[in-house]
Amino acid sequence: MELYSIASGSSGNCIFVGTQRAGVLVDAGISGKRVEAGLRSIDRSPAEMDGILITHEHSDHIKGLGVLARRYKLPIYATAGTINAMSTMSSLGKMPQGLFHEIRADEDFQIQDMTVKPFSIAHDAADPVGYRFDCGEKSIGIATDLGHYDEYTVEHLQGLDAILLEANHDVHMLQAGGYPYYLKQRILGERGHLSNENAGRLLCRLLHDNLKAVLLGHLSKENNYEKLAYETVCSEVTMGDNPYKSNDFEIRVAQRETASELILI
Repeated sequence: MELYSIASGSSGNCIFVGTQRAGVLVDAGISGKRVEAGLRSIDRSPAEMDGILITHEHSDHIKGLGVLARRYKLPIYATAGTINAMSTMSSLGKMPQGLFHEIRADEDFQIQDMTVKPFSIAHDAADPVGYRFDCGEKSIGIATDLGHYDEYTVEHLQGLDAILLEANHDVHMLQAGGYPYYLKQRILGERGHLSNENAGRLLCRLLHDNLKAVLLGHLSKENNYEKLAYETVCSEVTMGDNPYKSNDFEIRVAQRETASELILI
């Protein structure tokens, strides 16, 4: 399996997950041109994708969707709530008929040799989901835009070989920053975003001997920076109630403007 972040951050998200037979995008929150360039750098193209899986309807996850859908006629997988929310958004433009495929949290579906397992996430969107991808004995998870996590979240992310996990903000930077009060409360709330500390605590619940790679993603441009996210998560892992240290694992930060290295599982 392959995991590749084309872009990850509060200003735009697009992730590639692939196998020998399948290739999908998770979200399309950047320009079609950037998606094309990102895929081209790993010898892939949008035309050969088996679909675009949408986590939720916020613009940093779908603003390139209309262009890609019209240009390549790719199937779009999303929950009913997300599809309904997107259908009211004029920014997407006119979408081709028949591209939307309704999915449900906790109902697996198949794309080529890849089993896709959507699971509900706590975020202030219509019906948001994260995704787990299984192929044979290998598994990859995508979990961003989490206001909080619970046992349900942990259960769906157990036993992964690689994960892209949200580390959105540093709580102190957010509280001291220039955001209006209502926005700070939204981000810190139960349906907001996962802080660096909570990302580290969640990761501690997911660690196991065969975890190959961790990508920290969806960093806030205003309330976080790469080194802080990385060091905070690593500190939580090393100091946490688990038998591991952070240097036991390959932990990286997904870039906002440039693609990550291709992770091969």
